[in-house]
Amino acid sequence: MVVAGASMGGLRAAEQLRAAGWTGEVTVVGDEPHMPYNRPPLSKDVLAGRATFESLALTPKAVAADVEWRLGTKVAAARLAERTLVLADGARLDYDGLVVATGVRPRRLRCPGPLAGRHTVRTLADAQGLREELTRPGVRVVVVGAGFIGCEVAAAAFGLGVAEVTVVDPLPLPMMGPLGELLARALLRRHEERGVRFALGVGVSGFEAGTDRGPGGARATGVRLADGRLLAADVVVESVGSVANVEWLDGNGLDLSDGVLTDGRLRVGGRPEVRAVGDVARFPNARYDSVPRRVEHWSIPADSARHAAKDLVAHLAGDTRESAPFAPLPTFWSDQHEFRLQSFGAPALGLADVRVLDGDPEADLVVGYHVDDRLVGVVALGGHATALSAARHRAELLRQPALTS
Repeated sequence: MVVAGASMGGLRAAEQLRAAGWTGEVTVVGDEPHMPYNRPPLSKDVLAGRATFESLALTPKAVAADVEWRLGTKVAAARLAERTLVLADGARLDYDGLVVATGVRPRRLRCPGPLAGRHTVRTLADAQGLREELTRPGVRVVVVGAGFIGCEVAAAAFGLGVAEVTVVDPLPLPMMGPLGELLARALLRRHEERGVRFALGVGVSGFEAGTDRGPGGARATGVRLADGRLLAADVVVESVGSVANVEWLDGNGLDLSDGVLTDGRLRVGGRPEVRAVGDVARFPNARYDSVPRRVEHWSIPADSARHAAKDLVAHLAGDTRESAPFAPLPTFWSDQHEFRLQSFGAPALGLADVRVLDGDPEADLVVGYHVDDRLVGVVALGGHATALSAARHRAELLRQPALTS
């Protein structure tokens, strides 16, 4: 077995292959020099200085103690018909089974202006470099993108005592796409009450270059908005979405338009010996409908690895029985300032019918998202008690039967 990708999805896949009974070789290939680590704290606890790499490191379970890790090099190409991978260092790996777990990378804005001084947050090195910048006295920060990462970075920067934080987004409210207007307005109010500024409903047209030149060339010192305004910035953070790492799969006749398209059992391109897991997989969730989607939530790498590994090992053992389709309940959380967003299910599917289940929009609340009067997602905004309230609704979501088979 070869697992392409050594983040959480790759680690969980390796563990689950062993748990499913695979006794042959397992090799995991990853481009970072580190063993897998937990990424969600990067934009929160690492930036705030509350977490170190040691606290984020994920220790492989005992069942996967004999897995081979080839770190610091990535997969450059795949020849699926030959069951062969070519690594960036020139090595070739043949496989009986392949798990695609190469994840995503940050999307970058294609605007005029310098790259120096513009940060993204995806790796430990990204977070460490950004923290060094944020802890300089009196820095002004502009965060481009008011999604999960952007709002978390803005909150962390504010907590570090920076001089000014401004969040820019073309949408009229932060996190409006995944949460809808009701919660987005409540989220905006909470950030503004704590001093975070917003420039909403406007995009970025370019980055201004300063006169000082460093090793990376001229440094960005301002963000030019599409309406002509210029926001002065000592630090710029781009949080404008992600791009799936699929280029190494080119030339195999796969649908790579948004991640790796799989069927309902995470099989890639009709090849039962190839599965995709984690952020890179675009799969139909039988719990909701037959539309393939990528889901970049914390729970998906482990859930998809468990399903894919069991099915893959069974296939290679000659078991021809059709397994149940993949039907996970996505879960995520987002810590911002001293409050938390806690989500279960698929809120984005129910934005046309949003109801307050507990609490008050002016305070802590729990919101339900519905399709045809069926609860499909729950999100809590507030403190610990509110998150517990959302967890009670999670049981209702789990009790509901899948919509497709």
